[in-house]
Amino acid sequence: MAQVLEFKLPDLGEGLTEAEIVRWLVEVGDVVAIDQPVVEVETAKAMVEVPCPYGGVVTARFGEEGSELPVGAPLLTVAVGATDASSSGSDGAAAEEPSGGSGNVLVGYGTGAPAARRRRIRPERVGATAATATVPASAPAPVPAAASALAPAPVPVGEVNGQANGQVNGRQGPVAVVSPLVRRLARQHDIDLRRLTGSGPDGLILRADVDSAIRHAGEATEAEARPAAEPVAAEAPTFHGGAAAPAAERIPLRGVRGAVADKLSRSRSEIPDATCWVDADATELMVARAAMNAASGPSGGPKVSVLALLARICTAALARYPELNSTVDTAAREIVRLPGVHLGFAAQTERGLVVPVVRDAHTRNAESIGAEIARLTELARTGKLSPAQLTGGTFTLNNYGVFGVDGSTPIINHPEAAMLGVGRIMPKPWVHNGELAVRQVVQLSLTFDHRVCDGGTAGGFLRYVADCVEQPAVLLRTL
Repeated sequence: MAQVLEFKLPDLGEGLTEAEIVRWLVEVGDVVAIDQPVVEVETAKAMVEVPCPYGGVVTARFGEEGSELPVGAPLLTVAVGATDASSSGSDGAAAEEPSGGSGNVLVGYGTGAPAARRRRIRPERVGATAATATVPASAPAPVPAAASALAPAPVPVGEVNGQANGQVNGRQGPVAVVSPLVRRLARQHDIDLRRLTGSGPDGLILRADVDSAIRHAGEATEAEARPAAEPVAAEAPTFHGGAAAPAAERIPLRGVRGAVADKLSRSRSEIPDATCWVDADATELMVARAAMNAASGPSGGPKVSVLALLARICTAALARYPELNSTVDTAAREIVRLPGVHLGFAAQTERGLVVPVVRDAHTRNAESIGAEIARLTELARTGKLSPAQLTGGTFTLNNYGVFGVDGSTPIINHPEAAMLGVGRIMPKPWVHNGELAVRQVVQLSLTFDHRVCDGGTAGGFLRYVADCVEQPAVLLRTL
């Protein structure tokens, strides 16, 4: 006899308390294997596929795509052992799956169970052998008696806005959307993508389609809000300079954007920061980089980037000035100097600003740091960074020069103690060897927590970085 087990949204680590359901990977009636990903969720830090620790038949899903669930809330229920019952007595039923649970809930930490054979259980067959294995589209899922008093009623997954699951406006199958930005925009404005007809190739839903739906929804809401006795013509729009004033757009601070807002606000409210900066002649650094990449030959490995060289310079500077590789324990009123350098670097993605972390950067050379930066950047671009890869940094390097700006005053990535900002490297007039010349100049900005050190230490750190940029041979002394 099948046993129905409830799988709750696990603690994804690093203090995360909730997650948004982005996409269900299974449906009611699907057979799942132990540690098979069942749902894709978006936390404040990353997109994560959540695996289920049980093997069996999905009997209910809790929550719709776009809804937020707190950690510990039910995700789905699984009839463990239902696959065994359904496979007896007929051909074509689902293959037997393990009935135990791994207890593992984080992606990449599974038990190595075979991939799931996601076959839908036929209701008439399951109803004769394992009554708890499936749930009709309009009925709530069976829940064990011990859990039914505590768990909320499941959200029916067989209906979407009153229509049959998988068929809206006469269409069957998944929604034709590729861009996560389009999905997010639709969620923010409560637009049902299943009701849209895409204008892209093969019916692909584009941002323009969602924007159009938002406008139509706003006009419909505005029309409904008018008093019945008021003529439409009596409503006069507000004009500014001869044009109607557009309505203000409200964008929820949630997901990555909300997490960034919270962290920046906390940094500015808790950390007494100060910024110092210096212009440096990066001509010799660029020459050294070109020589390093030329020496590797056409097939001698990946090229060393400027960011990798700056990162290696930072690790050398932090070895000399460990005060800046620390954090402040406000409760104990202590400065905690950290033994290793976990170097974060700011990366702009479609999901917003993220800061992946190069672990143990103090043990790596420029080539190793560059390879890890490239790997993490690709994961950030595809939205596959895990929460662990976005946390635990001890110092951050922010190369905002890629946006074509010269300088900035960085905001410290709380709870770190400092951040180095790097502007664009560009030709400028510069006095070199007593003569005016055109050199490659960069502005370096260091924002630091004034509680961990005074200006002399911060200035010494920044001056050492600038010296290494101007004379890369200085760095050779510490290699």
